[in-house]
Order: sequence, then C-alpha cells, then structure tokens
Amino acid sequence: MIKKILIIIFTTYALTVNVIASDDGELTLKKNDPAIIEDCFENFNRATFKFNQALDGVIFQPIASVYRKLPSPAKAGVSNSLENISHLITIPNNLIQGDFKQAGINTGRFLVNTTIGVLGLFDVAQHLGLTGFEKEDYGQSLASLGVGPGCYVVLPILGPSTARDTVGSTLNFLGGDPWYNVTVRNDTQYFNEANYYSSKGVSGVDFRAKNYDSIENLEKNSLDFYASVKSLYLQDRQQKILNTKKIIETQDDSDWEEISQ
Repeated sequence: MIKKILIIIFTTYALTVNVIASDDGELTLKKNDPAIIEDCFENFNRATFKFNQALDGVIFQPIASVYRKLPSPAKAGVSNSLENISHLITIPNNLIQGDFKQAGINTGRFLVNTTIGVLGLFDVAQHLGLTGFEKEDYGQSLASLGVGPGCYVVLPILGPSTARDTVGSTLNFLGGDPWYNVTVRNDTQYFNEANYYSSKGVSGVDFRAKNYDSIENLEKNSLDFYASVKSLYLQDRQQKILNTKKIIETQDDSDWEEISQ
C-alpha cells in the first residue's frame, strides 16, 4: 500500500511544472496562479465539460431545483451531515499540513456532532466553541508540500480539477478516506458501499442547489462558460490552498461552494 502511494506521489511530481522547494507563501501563490496553469488538454476538457453539462441538465439541475424547495431545517441537516463526514478527510490533511491545533478542533467537532449532534445532523460543536471549520483535502496537502498544480483537467461527473488534485483524489481510494474504507473497502456490519455512493450523490445535489442561481447566471452571462468555470475553479482552489478569503483578480467567487471529491 505504501509503495502504491509513493508511486502516485512520484507521478504527481512528474505531471507538475516547477516543484516548489520552499514553504514561502509568495512562491505558493505564484505556483498556483490561475493565469499560469496550462489547459494542456483543452479539446478533451471542453468535450468532457459538454458531457457534464448534459448530465447536469438531465439529473442534477432538476433534482436540485426540487431539493431547494425543502424546508430550511431539512437542507441544513443534510449539509451538516455531509460536512461532518468531510471531517474524516480534513483531519488527516490538517496533520499532514502541520496544523495540529485545527486537527484537534476538527476531531472534537466530529466526535461531538456524530454523537450529540445525531450523526452530524446538528452542528452542536459550534455552540461549544469548536468553530472555524474549513475543508482540507489531499490536493491541498500536496500543494503545501510543494507540488505544483500541473495541467487543468475536467473530469467526467466530478468536473474541474488539476493534475495534482486528481492524484490527490485518488489517495482517497488508497486508504486515505476513512469513510470509503468502512463503506466500500471493508465489509462492515453497519455500512456498505451504497452509503458511500449515496452520500457522494447527495453531496453533488447539495452543491448544485447551493450554487443554483450562481451557475445559471454565470452560464447566461458568460461569453465562454467553459473559460468562466475554469477561472472560477482555479481561483477558488488557490484561495483554499492559501487559506485566504481574498478575492483574486476581478472575479467574485464568494458564492462558489466546492463538492467533496
């Protein structure tokens, strides 16, 4: 298993451009500058983007339009539960990035919300002072270790990504995602693979519903919807890697949520 992970990480380095050998934030900012991330597979990406648009129109958009009409407490409960599950990936990445304090806080959040919060339906932890949760993933951790983003890619169903983030996502299936481990990899008494894939499906619907108006407006007002989504995604990833809320360049992506991969 360790050998497989090392091979994946080495492959990531081979795919990226100019690996950073410094922890300097300015170099990290430059490395992940959306303006210099190449769209090496643009024709393929645009074809995949069109496929995802068609899939969205048939599945996610109609379901999200119905989901939006649910009572706010129900939607909040779903979002809280999905966020609670995402702690299982965020916590190990807090540790990889050396943010031990936040790892402790997020561990406390997960334990409290899973138990007192009824499997995460209620965010009880925030009332106990355990606040400030920000999702972290292996793509962000690879960036913090100096791995550059590589080329921009669009994945079927999952959407925008980069070479680094794609490899980061594969680590979830190599033992890096405890939720995947207890549902798909292992035959447990309480969970099965249906729980994992249904949670991912609901996450996609929740993402689409939260960004429903933003996506519709962006598509309507963009001269090139593909280019607009790419720019928005890369700016959002740069912000998450740098752990900043600063708006980059001129495009406001404050309403852009991110689907968990």
